[in-house]
Amino acid sequence: MTKYKVETVAGISKIPQKIYENIWNLSPSKTPFTKWEFLVAMEITGCVGEKTGWVPRPLLVYDENSILCGIAPRFAKFHSYGEYVFDWAWANAIENSGKSYYPKWLIASPFSPIPGTKILSRDKESKINILNILIEETIVNKFSSVHLLFGDESELDIGKDIGWLRRYGVQFQWKNRGFTSFEDFLKNLSQKKRKKIKAERRKVSEANVRCKMIQGNEITDHHWDFFYECYERTYFEHGNAPYLNRDFFSFVAEKMPNHFAICIAEKIKEKKYIASSLFMLGEENNSTIAYGRYWGAIERVSCLHFEVSYYAPIEWAINRGVARIEGGAQGEHKLARGFEPNQTGSIHWIYDNRFKDAVAKFLIREGIGVENYLSELNERNPFQN
Repeated sequence: MTKYKVETVAGISKIPQKIYENIWNLSPSKTPFTKWEFLVAMEITGCVGEKTGWVPRPLLVYDENSILCGIAPRFAKFHSYGEYVFDWAWANAIENSGKSYYPKWLIASPFSPIPGTKILSRDKESKINILNILIEETIVNKFSSVHLLFGDESELDIGKDIGWLRRYGVQFQWKNRGFTSFEDFLKNLSQKKRKKIKAERRKVSEANVRCKMIQGNEITDHHWDFFYECYERTYFEHGNAPYLNRDFFSFVAEKMPNHFAICIAEKIKEKKYIASSLFMLGEENNSTIAYGRYWGAIERVSCLHFEVSYYAPIEWAINRGVARIEGGAQGEHKLARGFEPNQTGSIHWIYDNRFKDAVAKFLIREGIGVENYLSELNERNPFQN
């Protein structure tokens, strides 16, 4: 049996970039949200850390020859904000029983509900061992639980096979079916949805607003400043402070510029920016994947959200040959705009056996509900049969 050496460090920034990237490049479903630069940006700009309740404690695992075989981007969490897999009810239940739910371990990309590989490993055996080591570390550190959010199918299946509890969710994604133009995309939709989209785009056009997509090094500091104004406003309008600060976006814009695209809406006559949305760009099977992240506006125009977040990006994606746009968390309204439902998942290991049994029963019931919801959504497929 292979013996493993385990090391915990105080952040991804403590791992040399080249060593991290060697493991990251082996991941089957890698996304830019687990890239070294992205996670390090979170740390050095203070978006994660003790003050925010996201304490970086990545786990490194070495084989008997001291060769690195895996990294888990792990955080000690002291709350459940910014996760998008909601376990507040679990926390309340265990706290009401006189026990502590926090701290807990979390393997995730902070503030990013993006499906993809979370445990970076050189092979399946290493991933199995890392998941088992995470359980051992939870027991040794006397944490209540350990959670892996929005994993790829492989690690979700492995986790379930070795005793983790699997939880299901639903997101929405737009898939490029070889469309030659936005009109071609519309032709494939049902008549009702086609008419609705044309009407919504017309409202934006009649308001003297046009959108443009800016990508990579074309994005200037001015564009980033305006985007951040929109991003910040969206959070404040909902009574919350934004998770990410302006320094974070400055860092990633400098270190990984080709992973970003911004859609900006402008009032033509006034030459005034009024809204924006941000996309991160990744690659899968040699095709570009766009991940919709944030949107905001400083002026209200009817249907502007749909144009900036969906229609203009879809048109750009068709023209650029982008394979898919990931819509992110929530948003059944995306179904009417050409997005299709997609099942997501997370896995959870809970120390307290009685509480674990209760959660397991809850997840069975919830899973049936998610399955029924997916069936209902698929029946409302926006595309013609």
